[in-house]
Order: sequence, then structure tokens, then C-alpha cells
Amino acid sequence: MVNKITQTLRQLSQSMRLMVGVPEYSTYVAHMRNAHPDRPVMSHEEFFRERQEARYGGNGKISRCC
Repeated sequence: MVNKITQTLRQLSQSMRLMVGVPEYSTYVAHMRNAHPDRPVMSHEEFFRERQEARYGGNGKISRCC
């Protein structure tokens, strides 16, 4: 029962992060290690910066009012 609740909370947490645009670093690391073991894995800071640039453009600088 506790395991089911924990799993549900993790899934809910991941869904909420994705809805507000916060990607899951641990998912990225697992993917890179499984699918691309020959490539280096970005640090958490590099990953976050890259995702911001991909979403907003402009090297992390938002050039609009909202």
C-alpha cells in the first residue's frame, strides 16, 4: 500500500514538473546512460540552462514581457 502511494506521488510530481516546464534531470541521465553511453552527460546546471534555451531561446534571456 505504501509503495503504491509513493509511486503515485512520484508520478504526480513528475507530471506537475512537466506541466510547468521543469524537465526531469534524472530521466535525462538515465536516458543518456542507456541510449548514448559514449556521450558525456551534462551537469544539472548545464541541463537546466540548455532546457531553458530550448524553451525560451535567447540563451536563457526572456525577451518578452510575459
